[in-house]
Amino acid sequence: MSAATATRLSLPVEGMHCAGCAGKVERALAALPNVTAAAVNLATRRATVEGEALNPTALRDAIARAGFASPTETTELAVEGMNCAACTGRVERALAALPGVEEAVVNLATRRATIRHAPGTPDRQAIEEAIRAAGYQPAPEAAPEPAPRDHAGAAASDPAHARHAAPPEAGEEAGLRRDTLLALALAAPLFLIEMGGHLLPALHHATAGTTWNLVQLALATAVILGPGRRFHAIGWPALFRGAPEMNSLVALGTAAAWAYSAAVTLAPGLVPEEQRHVYFEAAAVITALVLLGRWLEARSRGRASAAIRRLLDLQPATARVERDGVEQEIPATRLRAGDILRLRPGERIPTDAEIIEGESHLDESMVTGESLPVHRGPGERVIGGTVNGPGALRLRATAVGSATVLARITRLVEEAQGGKLPIQALADKVTRYFVPAVMAVAALTFAGWLLAGGGIAHALVAAVAVLIIACPCAMGLATPVAVMVGTGRGAELGVLFRRGAALQALQDVSTIAMDKTGTLTEGRPALTDLIPAPGFDEASLLPLIAAAESASEHPVAEAIRAAARDRDLPIPRAMATQAIPGMGLRAGVEGRRVEVGADRFMESLGIDIAPFAERAARLGDADRSPIYAAIDGRLAAILAVADPIRPSTAPALQALRGMGLDLAMVSGDNRRTATAIARQLGIGKLEAEVLPEGKVEAIRQLRGAGKLAFVGDGINDAPALAAADTGIAIGTGTDVAIESADVVLMSGDPRGIPTAIALSRATLRNIRQNLFWAFAYNVVLIPVAIAGLLSPVLAAAAMGLSSVFVVGNALRLRRFRAPEMAATEKPA
Repeated sequence: MSAATATRLSLPVEGMHCAGCAGKVERALAALPNVTAAAVNLATRRATVEGEALNPTALRDAIARAGFASPTETTELAVEGMNCAACTGRVERALAALPGVEEAVVNLATRRATIRHAPGTPDRQAIEEAIRAAGYQPAPEAAPEPAPRDHAGAAASDPAHARHAAPPEAGEEAGLRRDTLLALALAAPLFLIEMGGHLLPALHHATAGTTWNLVQLALATAVILGPGRRFHAIGWPALFRGAPEMNSLVALGTAAAWAYSAAVTLAPGLVPEEQRHVYFEAAAVITALVLLGRWLEARSRGRASAAIRRLLDLQPATARVERDGVEQEIPATRLRAGDILRLRPGERIPTDAEIIEGESHLDESMVTGESLPVHRGPGERVIGGTVNGPGALRLRATAVGSATVLARITRLVEEAQGGKLPIQALADKVTRYFVPAVMAVAALTFAGWLLAGGGIAHALVAAVAVLIIACPCAMGLATPVAVMVGTGRGAELGVLFRRGAALQALQDVSTIAMDKTGTLTEGRPALTDLIPAPGFDEASLLPLIAAAESASEHPVAEAIRAAARDRDLPIPRAMATQAIPGMGLRAGVEGRRVEVGADRFMESLGIDIAPFAERAARLGDADRSPIYAAIDGRLAAILAVADPIRPSTAPALQALRGMGLDLAMVSGDNRRTATAIARQLGIGKLEAEVLPEGKVEAIRQLRGAGKLAFVGDGINDAPALAAADTGIAIGTGTDVAIESADVVLMSGDPRGIPTAIALSRATLRNIRQNLFWAFAYNVVLIPVAIAGLLSPVLAAAAMGLSSVFVVGNALRLRRFRAPEMAATEKPA
């Protein structure tokens, strides 16, 4: 085994309990190709593997096949000095080569690297050293504010602390602005005199000669060594390492123009008389224009990442709490779970909480995307960052810091923005060889013009134009900036892409399969019908029935009580309540005997329900469960309870049909109930009476030849969400479902489904436009530069504007609007 390829990896192993377990893992690892030795330490729960070109993923897979697990951890850090896709590719390869690294993704738009690796291997120092060895600098992490302490005295993690710090691109933009303005000021005289000389012969003659050339030399040198120093400080070392990138092209091009002009000025004898032209203005103006382009790009990228800052800024800086019987105002970062909060009308809620007193209408649009204020009252949960309406509230904090909904949303958006889409693979492959190829083309252009008799000056101008016109930046930014803006806009609309790749996957789906309960329906039963028998009326019956049900925890009982409360009917007190299992219940209410239950309960009481037989059949066909009520042994009413379809379901499904998608429903309910709902909503494909483990197989059958997205909200939906090509979780559902999904709809509104798909399609369309522009720009203009038809100054302007165009095009996604949907629609 050669020292060059020898590798030693240490991986954690979970689930081992005895020496037999350790031996099983050792044998599984030793059986892999390239593994020369494997040892497992049961005490430390780690496996040490030696071999050549070890693949951490293959090692973890072997551990998994043995019945154990080897977890990974993720390290994320900012990287300074990257300016093009060649830069990100170089950093990615340097990080991926580290022992223990399974995946390294570097995002040019966010200037961040995300490394997935075995815990502790490599450590952060090794990661930073690899970045430096690649020619870039790991950015120092901002020191957080002192974190709040929890009840145990431990520091609570709170990513919202970072909201007070200036974003990284703000400092970059300020530096570029300063350098750009200085470069423009120094280059302006050169440009004006040169251009003016072509228009005014007198000016041309006045500025001819060594004196003006020396002035130009001083100004151009000041530009190159001052504002332009950044290109040379990065570009030349990268070139000497044999890994040239965008800065190398700019450094080489401007240095060539400057050096030739300096030779003409200081040693004219070295250059033929007819070739003694100076290009100081080209070197200075190119530097100034490239800086201008990068400044505009940085400003645009700052706007693209604004979604994260807007999310962080939703949390107010202070909160009003009751502590030790005294109301006081404290920094929101000092809140603890369980704190009692006071909220005035119009104030922003400082953290996730539960209302204990008062009621109000809350504007939750900034978190859920729901435009209309939502009524909230005692016992209901509210989200930190949302805005209180007209009512005063007393709240109990339920989550603080990193545990809040707002922090989770921010984390999801950041993860999605840092991801890399499959569509970016082509650009990555091209840019790996792009800069060296451009340098080779420039050298050939120079040699070609010399051989063609064009002279040194003309050959130099053409070669410099080739170097400057090439723009790998646009190719590197085409995908990540669009992903950044698209996911940010999605967060504003209440659609969270947990993984950036979900953006691309969702646009390809042809079938949308949906769970019924909690997705298409409200997820809780409601009283839909109350039909009194002759001699009774609803206003007097409902309080009696609700009173009888007051001791029951059954969902049907809660639905009846909720109906009475909604009608503001007083619910009297029930006496001697008796539950009859499988039948119903009996209670005394205001001196009357009230009995409520199924048809078999009425029959056991000798009560004839035939007068309601036809009505009961119709209710059953409409997916409503009929129950009966009797007062003092006399049939009093038939009631129906159902899980109502969400008002927004039908418009959402109509929008999906309009997008050319097939619809299917997967439900664990009985076939009669599921069929009734599917018929009401016009859903043609149905899988009913499906057990949780059967939903995965149902998805395989529904998928057919195309891609399928599954929408669900419950724990039993988690396997299906994971098995689908794209899983979409209703955000009001369980955490398990949300963690299993690729896309989360924060509002729980089915109208978020067509919004997510439309946003996915718009983002991918934008990415294709960006990639087309980036490739077409280089394919068309590099030959023009080779032909000597392009001024280096115009090339610099075009190159700078190319990146700005890509970022500007991506920013159009900020204006994305959800698809138009009818306010109301009768189900088919």
